[in-house]
Amino acid sequence: MEHAPAWLTSSLIYLGAAVLVVPLSKALGLGSIIGYLVAGIAIGPWGLGLVSSVEDVLHFAEFGVVLMLFLVGLELEPKRLWSLRRPIFGWGAAQVLSCAVVLFAVGWAVGAEWRVALVAALGLALSSTAIALQVFGERNLLKTPSGQAGFSILLFQDVAAIPILALLPLLAGATAAEQSITGLERALEAAKILGVIGGIILGGRLLLRPILRWIARSDTPEIFTAAALLLVVAIAALMQLVGLSMALGAFLAGVLLAESEYRRELETDIEPFKGLLLGLFFIAVGMSINFGVLIASPWVMAMLVVGFMVIKLVVIYSLAKAMGIAYQERPVFTLLLAQGGEFAFVVFQAAGPDVLPPEITSLLIGAVALSMLLSPLLLVLLDKFVLPRYSRNQGPRLEEISEQQDAKVLICGFGRYGQIVGRMLMSQGLRVTVLDHDADTVEGLRQFGFRVFYGDATRLDLLRTAGAGTAKAIVVAVDDIEQSLEIVDLVKENFPQARIIARARNVTHLFQLRDRGVTEVEREVFESSLRSARATLEALGWPAHEARESTMRFRRRNIKLSDEIYPHYKDRAKLIAANKAGRQQFEEQMAREREERQRRSGRDWDRLDGEETAPKEEADA
Repeated sequence: MEHAPAWLTSSLIYLGAAVLVVPLSKALGLGSIIGYLVAGIAIGPWGLGLVSSVEDVLHFAEFGVVLMLFLVGLELEPKRLWSLRRPIFGWGAAQVLSCAVVLFAVGWAVGAEWRVALVAALGLALSSTAIALQVFGERNLLKTPSGQAGFSILLFQDVAAIPILALLPLLAGATAAEQSITGLERALEAAKILGVIGGIILGGRLLLRPILRWIARSDTPEIFTAAALLLVVAIAALMQLVGLSMALGAFLAGVLLAESEYRRELETDIEPFKGLLLGLFFIAVGMSINFGVLIASPWVMAMLVVGFMVIKLVVIYSLAKAMGIAYQERPVFTLLLAQGGEFAFVVFQAAGPDVLPPEITSLLIGAVALSMLLSPLLLVLLDKFVLPRYSRNQGPRLEEISEQQDAKVLICGFGRYGQIVGRMLMSQGLRVTVLDHDADTVEGLRQFGFRVFYGDATRLDLLRTAGAGTAKAIVVAVDDIEQSLEIVDLVKENFPQARIIARARNVTHLFQLRDRGVTEVEREVFESSLRSARATLEALGWPAHEARESTMRFRRRNIKLSDEIYPHYKDRAKLIAANKAGRQQFEEQMAREREERQRRSGRDWDRLDGEETAPKEEADA
């Protein structure tokens, strides 16, 4: 292989290590992240020595974190992000400042020079966005209170890294070049930063969607994928140019496209790249662990890793308690934020020898890398030994499905919609298995005598245990549209004998279910809204049979219109045109029927004040 190009050799090494080690790690129950880290150690300078340019690989692989933040942004609409502003700047600031203050106090108390203690405290206060979000996603916790709180804190950390880096030159003392910078130049630099952020927001609103629409019309999937990657790379480059976080820029771009019609296509195109680059990032972290420093000062390294993680565990657990995070969710939340973060590497390296001596920098970087290696291992121990006891001793005990269920009906989601379905079936003496992922809902329903199991119906193993393999009917009544579609996909692929009865939140959700071959779909407020409209007509003086007839006519036409626009719902232009044409035809038809009805009855039932207008002959009589 000595004459092979470098890219071929490197690809062979990285892909081979990942393919061999990660499945083995998953089989042992250690998770994929541990597999990637061990693979990195194996091929790195302290393993087989197959790779030496660790920093270059780490910088390239950081793009995986950038893509991950872009995809997270796609899941957050601007309104939802705005609703998180208080957790982001409230709890996020509380976590960073409280951890930094305690770590600084401990570092200063043990004799570290104050500048060293301060930089170390600021760097160690940060957590790994890559590992935390990956674990939150794998466990379907991102939509839970702990997941939302963890995401808010991680996003604030990404923002806080900017002023931390700006503080480092001040701690080192201004150089002659820095002293010569005038206030006007600093103001121009700040204006440039604000201009780039404003340009991203304005461009996202006005330009991105038309450009993506134009590219999509070319009907060339690979070009759309290239455009999606170009978008993320360009925004990351802009943010890097003005000294801001690339990941923050990508997240902002994702939020701006969260309401776009191309959101799902962007997710589908970028997801494979994100997964591979994140795996490469974890491999690079494993390679970056300096075992030379560990061998030279094992006890110092051990005390540093254990010390800063224990301090963060105590502070973050107290914060989780103050935030009101559920008992069962606190341990995972605390552990994921207690580890060091990838941005600490940047902080410690940017500090330079004027602030951090090289040997201390090596110790701190090694401690952060080891904490990232230990966290997934600690998570495994947490799952096996701590969480069962913790759940039993500290909070309300939720009944888990421990035995195979065999009810012929499985209901996924037991909110307002699912409860009505379930109560109807139970009133007929039918046995029903119910799954719901909200612990408070499960606990509250059990107080009313319902037998509801706590669990996530998007997990295939849990569906099997709940009896999906023998069920005749599976009712998908969860609130979240993405989870609903994921459950339908799992059922269609693995349990074809079951008939799916699904709840649709809106027309788009209805069409997505129809794409998957689901025929038994009810729009959750459609029928009840029609009944309210019928009652309103009767309140305005319409006869009951007239109100019922008009309502049923509207119902039939609305269903027919949905069938007509369904083939075009992925093409926005055709969808709008078909919708407008269908509505116009319907309105014309209804107008003709109103005229005919008035001629037959001789009365105007369409007056908004509800008063009858009798014909002149009848009034005279």
